[in-house]
Amino acid sequence: MDKSGLAPRRTALYLLDQITGEGRLMAEMVASGVLERLAPEERARAQGLVMDTLRGMERADRMLQKHLRKEPSLTVKNALRLGVIEICARREAGHGVVNSYVELISRNKRNAMLKGLVNAVLRKFTTDGPEAWDALRTPRMPKWLRDPLAEAWGAKPIAAMEEVQFAGAPLDLTPKGDAAALAERLGGELLPTGSVRLRDPGQVTALDGYETGDWWVQDAAAAVPAKILNAQSGEKVLDLCSAPGGKTLQMANVGAKVTALDISADRLKRVHENLERCGLKAKVVQGDALEHEGKYDAILLDAPCSATGTIRRHPDLPYAKDGSGFFSLIELQEVMLDRALTLLNPGGRLVYCTCSLLPDEGEVQIEELLARNPNVQVDTVAMDLPWVEDAWRSPEGGLRLRPDYWADRGGMDGFYVVCLRLNA
Repeated sequence: MDKSGLAPRRTALYLLDQITGEGRLMAEMVASGVLERLAPEERARAQGLVMDTLRGMERADRMLQKHLRKEPSLTVKNALRLGVIEICARREAGHGVVNSYVELISRNKRNAMLKGLVNAVLRKFTTDGPEAWDALRTPRMPKWLRDPLAEAWGAKPIAAMEEVQFAGAPLDLTPKGDAAALAERLGGELLPTGSVRLRDPGQVTALDGYETGDWWVQDAAAAVPAKILNAQSGEKVLDLCSAPGGKTLQMANVGAKVTALDISADRLKRVHENLERCGLKAKVVQGDALEHEGKYDAILLDAPCSATGTIRRHPDLPYAKDGSGFFSLIELQEVMLDRALTLLNPGGRLVYCTCSLLPDEGEVQIEELLARNPNVQVDTVAMDLPWVEDAWRSPEGGLRLRPDYWADRGGMDGFYVVCLRLNA
């Protein structure tokens, strides 16, 4: 392990360059093996530093703005951002932080001549930087995303969501067995929906019950769609777009005959791994949802979407994307909804969900579906569960989950969920 701390910082700088410059997502890069050359604790440090920087990006940029006469190259700007986060937000010893980023830039042929700039700027934050950091407002989402969300939900709710996103996310687990017993065992909180929340979990694979498959990682909001579908033992159920498999595991756990379908063979490896670890069974199929054949008693469609509801866990998303692909996703959702209905047995039910905060990917999709298909109706009984809060209900009959709900508990992912029934 590199005791100087350069290795994780070098990796953090590379990751941040790839996210902000090349539009790559953190999960994609982790899966590619970028972090494999680091020791486990260095991997955690590099990832944590990047996540903290992305969450505090707007605040870091505001602090840097007054000290930069002109915009430096992206790599230099990202080195400065990382340095500001370490000094001001993480309260790391300024001398070591400054020296590390000066050294990293000096090794970069294209930017070596700017090592003096990095040194001069970062040193300005070593005395009163942390106090100046604390005085700034909560970082805001980039304008391209904030504007449409504020139009949908209002300025005050968006500010509340940003507070939750800036704080980061606790770890939620879906128990295979007794949720209350697992919460007590792990020292976690039993949420009203039945998920178990851990505030400071440490290494996930080292937690009690990981090796024995007693639980799987799944945000509390992401666990809601399968609870709404309420698959029964012996029912023939299709999980469309199933990877990484949390919802498949939920339905298999109650004895349903689950077919887990996903177009990505690589992502389906996670489904296989999770099923094996938890000792559960499902039929795993690699294929296109629009070409799948069969008839099912119940279907769960977690449609491809903007993922704008997951920013508290994935702060890279607003900086890796720019919203240009949203319209094609909305079109795909409509086609997949119509296709999924053709796979239902008469009287069957379909849960449609997206981890999005955009109404066009949730409420609007269902309003338009109901208008064009008189044989479909919202199953209001399925949506009427004791833990469903009134604030979650949307006018067309679905549930609108938002990051600022349960803010005092650490929030939840933004999700839209609705249960539909095909008339017999």
